[in-house]
Amino acid sequence: MNAASARLRAWRHSGSRWPAVAADAGLVAVAAADLWFNHLPVEAWWDHVVLAVGVLALMLRRRHPLAVFAATLPMPLLMGQSAASLIALFTVACATRNRWLLTGCALVYALFSITTWWGDGSLRFDSSWLVWGAYALAPAGAAVFLGQLVQTKRELSRRLEEISEVREHEQALAAQKVLAQERAHLAREMHDVVSHQVSLIAVRAGALQVSTREPIAQDAADTIQTLAARTLDELRHMVGVLRAGGGGEVGLAPQPTLAGLGELVRGAGVEAELHTGPLPDLSPPVQRAIYRTVQEALTNARKHAPGAAVRVRVAEEDGAVLAEVMNTPPTRAVVPLPSAKHGLIGLEQRAELLRGTFEAAPTADGGWRVALRVPSN
Repeated sequence: MNAASARLRAWRHSGSRWPAVAADAGLVAVAAADLWFNHLPVEAWWDHVVLAVGVLALMLRRRHPLAVFAATLPMPLLMGQSAASLIALFTVACATRNRWLLTGCALVYALFSITTWWGDGSLRFDSSWLVWGAYALAPAGAAVFLGQLVQTKRELSRRLEEISEVREHEQALAAQKVLAQERAHLAREMHDVVSHQVSLIAVRAGALQVSTREPIAQDAADTIQTLAARTLDELRHMVGVLRAGGGGEVGLAPQPTLAGLGELVRGAGVEAELHTGPLPDLSPPVQRAIYRTVQEALTNARKHAPGAAVRVRVAEEDGAVLAEVMNTPPTRAVVPLPSAKHGLIGLEQRAELLRGTFEAAPTADGGWRVALRVPSN
């Protein structure tokens, strides 16, 4: 009975409210019309009360289907076949799959509906009682059958929804599997190709540093070797993140702050000066944006302006923090290197997220200027 009660509650609360109220009102109207067109010879006032209560009880059929069916049972005693009782029986059949309960309700309804014929002597215990019994049971059986059909349709609809959800979940898992495979493939490519080439650069730079006696060449080789070693460390970490597949096993590296600007400028591999003024307490996103801007500007100066002098300035101006990187024109031949300008696009997006501005443009003397301005609070 607990399962039946759960199904009763689930059926009562299914569907939207106002269409259900309109349907209940329509069924009350059908039951009232059934009373009107039957022209019942009812004389006692309490019979009128019983019939009215049975019709109006249909408004509560979704909340208390069994109680409403019991309230409509006196109606067949007075009028024989009753539309209100059949509607209540249909509601019970929509709410439960207890076969014994439904069979008992149908038999009780049939018994009550033929009691009227026994009372007036129109039904006798002969061959005709089978016909009258079938006539009484047929509407009850039809109500039970229709109610079970409606319940089966609802269960099938819910099952289809569950199948659709499971299928969507399986598709999401398949997409995640494909993504994990792509990440693993990318990690292998980065490890096998990029890591190998960067390692060769570091080895050749070390050999150049040992074999040459020119201070400039030794300094350049040392810078190349340092940058290659740092690149390898970052590359190994990225390969680990890709292989982890976003599962949280490999955490992100410590994010840069303004405290690392001095080391960044010193290890940039170019002639660079850092000037910082008094700065307020800045949020971690602002500090990361300034660090990445200076890092990208130094990388571009090293790639596209060899031999140029770079000046880095970070200060507060007019309620905003300005990070400015300016380099002079190149003094040596520029080696063409591939570039998609994704770094500058990323810096511009960072500035927009922080409600700031980003500028990157050539200067009047042939150099280049990169400037990030973000609010200080």
